[in-house]
Amino acid sequence: AGSSVEEMEFNWDEYLEDTGATAAPHGSFKHVDTSLQNGFAPGMKLEVAVKSDQNTYWVATIITTCGQLLLLRYDGYGEDRKADFWCDILTADLHPIGWCEQNKKILKVPEGIKDKIPDQEEFLQRVLKGACSAPANLLEGLHRGKNPLDLIAPGSRLELQNIRDSLEAWVVNVVENVGGRLKLRYEGLEDSDKFDQWLFYLDPFLHQVGWAAQHGYSLQPPLAIRSLRSEADWQEILKKVKEEEEESSVPTDLFKDKPVIGVHSFSEGMKLEAVDPMAPFVICPATVLKVYNDKYFLIEMDDLRPERASSQRYVCHVNSAGIFPVQWSLKNGLHLSPPPGYPGQDFDWADYLKQCGAEAAPQSCFPSLTSDHGFKENMKLEAVNPVDPEEVCIATVTKLKDSYLWLQLEGSKKPVPECIVSVESMNIFPVGWCETNGYQLRPPRKAIVNKQKKIAVVQPEKQILSSRTVHDGLKNQELNSSDSVVINGKYCCPKIYFNHRCFSGPYLNKGRIAELPQSVGPGNCVLVLKEVLTLLINAAYKPSRVLRELQLDEEAAWHGHGETLKAKYKGKSYRATVEVVRTADRVADFCRKTCIKLECCPNLFGPQMVLDKCSENCSVLTKTKYTHYYGKRKNKRIGRPPGGHSNLEVAMKKPNKRRKRRKHFFVHKKKRSSTSVDNTPAGSPQGSGAEEEDDQDESELSHSLAQDRDKRKRKLRTFSFSDDENKPPSPKDIKMEVAEKLQLDSNPLEWSVADVVRFLKSTDCAPLARIFLDQEIDGQALLLLTLPTVQECMDLKLGPAIKLCHHIERVKLAFYQQFAN
Repeated sequence: AGSSVEEMEFNWDEYLEDTGATAAPHGSFKHVDTSLQNGFAPGMKLEVAVKSDQNTYWVATIITTCGQLLLLRYDGYGEDRKADFWCDILTADLHPIGWCEQNKKILKVPEGIKDKIPDQEEFLQRVLKGACSAPANLLEGLHRGKNPLDLIAPGSRLELQNIRDSLEAWVVNVVENVGGRLKLRYEGLEDSDKFDQWLFYLDPFLHQVGWAAQHGYSLQPPLAIRSLRSEADWQEILKKVKEEEEESSVPTDLFKDKPVIGVHSFSEGMKLEAVDPMAPFVICPATVLKVYNDKYFLIEMDDLRPERASSQRYVCHVNSAGIFPVQWSLKNGLHLSPPPGYPGQDFDWADYLKQCGAEAAPQSCFPSLTSDHGFKENMKLEAVNPVDPEEVCIATVTKLKDSYLWLQLEGSKKPVPECIVSVESMNIFPVGWCETNGYQLRPPRKAIVNKQKKIAVVQPEKQILSSRTVHDGLKNQELNSSDSVVINGKYCCPKIYFNHRCFSGPYLNKGRIAELPQSVGPGNCVLVLKEVLTLLINAAYKPSRVLRELQLDEEAAWHGHGETLKAKYKGKSYRATVEVVRTADRVADFCRKTCIKLECCPNLFGPQMVLDKCSENCSVLTKTKYTHYYGKRKNKRIGRPPGGHSNLEVAMKKPNKRRKRRKHFFVHKKKRSSTSVDNTPAGSPQGSGAEEEDDQDESELSHSLAQDRDKRKRKLRTFSFSDDENKPPSPKDIKMEVAEKLQLDSNPLEWSVADVVRFLKSTDCAPLARIFLDQEIDGQALLLLTLPTVQECMDLKLGPAIKLCHHIERVKLAFYQQFAN
């Protein structure tokens, strides 16, 4: 149970920060970029119903795509973008080129460009010559609006070439599709997973059903499984596959981006250096054993032992990874492992070729290798374990040579040597790929150990001691810990004491505070303070309310380090970013300010232990006086930003002042009415005044918002959301959120940069708002953003990029539904 908790908690951002490493750039994983495309590309043409006359159609060109939305421009407008319009693939009347002719529908020039096109027939002939039509299968029928990758569903059938010893192919069933990485099972082995394979859907040896017959290859089960059934059984299985071909086939379009296999110039008997794809840990001498045709040849790893039981051989093509010319290892300063049975360790190619009577494959047989790929040493990525392809592990680039990486895998069930992988391998993925596709990434074992080592020290629960005992003990602790503080420098946090006799304020439960440990620390500032704040949140009457008070206000100046803290209350999960200081010299001030935020005694917790009497004399103050006194001082001293709460007394003095609406990054599993009053649990010694005030505050707010809506519309563009703007979706609830529509008060085409930033700050992508401000992205630019653009230009990881595009897509959808017509 312990290890699974650690696995679940693995976080790439924290791991990269702890290791000081960087993630490999997303643009380096071409196969992942291809898998994210929706099948439509800018420049494709289709036939669209004309808005002004629904019975007529005209040719339009795709300008850009976002999920199921297409930005289109009628042919004839040239470079003029004023008439561009968004269409939803699922609801719009869209068809492939030629559909009108087949279905006797009218193609007619829209009114806006009639003058520009005097001869319709001549114009269509000219623009459609050599044009690429949008895929018919993605515009009509069951596949309409779907991501092409989703069409490879479990139960789909494909043909897989047998790459170990011949060119024969056999039918495989898709068992699982993880972001284009397919778990495949040979047809006829429905109950056995022993021979299952994992391949990316763009693998050159994977084809749609019917490929073998078209290219003259026979359909035969591989030798490894042939003996499991009789010949008659295999023929029966093949017959059944052909009968069900229609319902289990995968659209041919999916394979259009597969690498094209070129013509090779290898001959039988040639020697080369190679990496065995089944055990890619060393480079060894190998021989071209057989040439099948101008595309495929068979390679065998050299083995000089007379008693060898089997040979390692596999089918290659000219662009296969892991084949090199003779002397490549020597030229690159790499170790070449002599063949098993070779006498001595000093392998020499010249002697070996003479001994074998063979020739080396010339340099011209091999494709030129590139070093322009974006990978660098110590970069992190996710990679398939070649020994157990079910596992995807964290990988570190330890070495680079031309277009090859040496990867050290972390967290695999069994230790694996460094793997040699091509930069174009489809078994490597960007950081966050597993999380995005809901697949378990093997967490590093080291991280678990480090976590335990680094965690802040929590002292035993406090006992009621006499002042003298405490004072002496504290002196000893200070003497003992002074060395470590000096060693760890400015980032070492001193002990933080919980002084439970001090006034606990309206939010914190005095009984729970008394049960907290005597102190936390010393240790790393961020870790110690995160532990302290987590304990305080859990000691609250309403953990969610304390989390909200601690939450970093987006307009406040940023001085520290953002940490995500969580709270649970009444079965709901909450999450917010809280600012934590990094250096020891700011810890005391941070603790004091946090206490004032929570309206408790400034000495409730901090580096000072309160012995007999608090210096603030907080015990003589009643709740009302105390809240009033510290509330006022809080407002004067800290300058609480507009997003914060004022206390009840201040709120009552200024009932007419319109407050700025708060924006919180909370994750609520259920919507909550702003007027509902959620009372503090029974038995709360402080009463529920502060919470009632919060609920009143919200109901007043919604009332004043309704009254002022028209005024605000004239003065300022605002955004209203049908899903509560204080409650963006958690990853777990994203499916529920997708269905919810966004309601916009103004046309996003007219948004300024400030409007775009304001919208982003109302979502869970608020930290990215700064990028939009710096890049001056206004509403028009926002609507043109796509996932590849966001990743490339903003240098974002896959997870945040997809989240951001989700919100951009919602704006596009709302724009199309509310304003496009």
